[in-house]
Amino acid sequence: MRATEQAVSELSISLADVHAARERLRGAIYYSPCAHSQMLSALTGQQVYLKLENLQMTGSFKERGALNRIALLTPEQAARGVVAASAGNHAQGVAYHATARGIRSVIVMPLATPLVKVTATRGFGAEVVLHGANYDEAYEEARRICAAQEMTFIHPFDDGAVMAGQGTIGLELLEQIPQLEAVVVPIGGGGLIGGIACAIKESRPDIRVVGVQTSRLPSMAVAMERHRPVTIDPATTIADGIAVRRAGEVTFPVVERYVDEIVTVDEDEIASAILMLLEREKTLAEGAGATALAALLQKKTSLENKHTGVLVCGGNIDVTLLSRIIERGLVQDGRMIRLRIHLLDKPGALAELTKLIAAHRANIVDTLYNRAYYGVNLGDTTIDITLETRGREQVDELLAALTAGGYVHSRVV
Repeated sequence: MRATEQAVSELSISLADVHAARERLRGAIYYSPCAHSQMLSALTGQQVYLKLENLQMTGSFKERGALNRIALLTPEQAARGVVAASAGNHAQGVAYHATARGIRSVIVMPLATPLVKVTATRGFGAEVVLHGANYDEAYEEARRICAAQEMTFIHPFDDGAVMAGQGTIGLELLEQIPQLEAVVVPIGGGGLIGGIACAIKESRPDIRVVGVQTSRLPSMAVAMERHRPVTIDPATTIADGIAVRRAGEVTFPVVERYVDEIVTVDEDEIASAILMLLEREKTLAEGAGATALAALLQKKTSLENKHTGVLVCGGNIDVTLLSRIIERGLVQDGRMIRLRIHLLDKPGALAELTKLIAAHRANIVDTLYNRAYYGVNLGDTTIDITLETRGREQVDELLAALTAGGYVHSRVV
């Protein structure tokens, strides 16, 4: 998947741009750690190194590109201020670094943006304008404000300076992992992977660069197939940070030139990766931040036993969503299951059932009786039981025991 006929000079970014961006960012951006994980290496068949961009001041890599773009403003542009459209990480990155330099920032966010994100963006010093039902409508309003007030618009990904700022991660990876053989990077509009891929491929062309998208919004994968950006249908995903319907016009040629492979992961796979990072690595990742690891855990890439840098690109996640993701991840891993079991409606029936469940060391966390639905016969009842288990093997043993005990049962999904 390489545009070998396109000259490097035609691209919006070069290795020199990334090195220049690094000098602008020096001292203002956290040099995030990139530790080797023995546990994840054993699970994935790779030698996994986690690049923890979720530890940046604003919780994501986005501030790198935002700061590089802000640093390039002329004094006149800085005096007029900057404007952006975002529902999350880009908003906070622009707000934080603009305020740090005494520059006015206006961030347009959709009306449905969670209060915690609005509050965080205001806390970093931005003027927040709530407008529109979705990002596209917020984007149009931001463009209108930009033109009316002669401000500078900072795009979340489709800008060469923003891409170069994100590319500084690639330079750090080359330093932190001297034996680096592959990098796995989440893809939304292409700014992150475009910058990283340019930095790495122009430095060491032998390193493989793999992109990962959510299967619900594979806009860059579709663009690669059709050799041009196209707008795909809207969809919801827990990886909202990469929920982009159209690959960038600026980023696409860079991705086409430098990225070796693009794969997709589904919602359950992302949820499982979030849970894995939280439980095993004590690392909090948002949906987009866990997609790269999800691809490795599910063996989606063509990589085999490579020293692989994996981007954990953000950790800004709503706690209520996190609780649902944890529960979904437990279900995906077979550590939580809901069963519908038919019982005789007589004294002691439930006690006999719970005795069987206890004998197989499963923990009951929720129950719901029903005598009128699900085709229950008179004199019978059904009970929905949610159980915590150790995994799929214990679930299989429990289901076999229920069948042997004469219980009619089914899994509730």
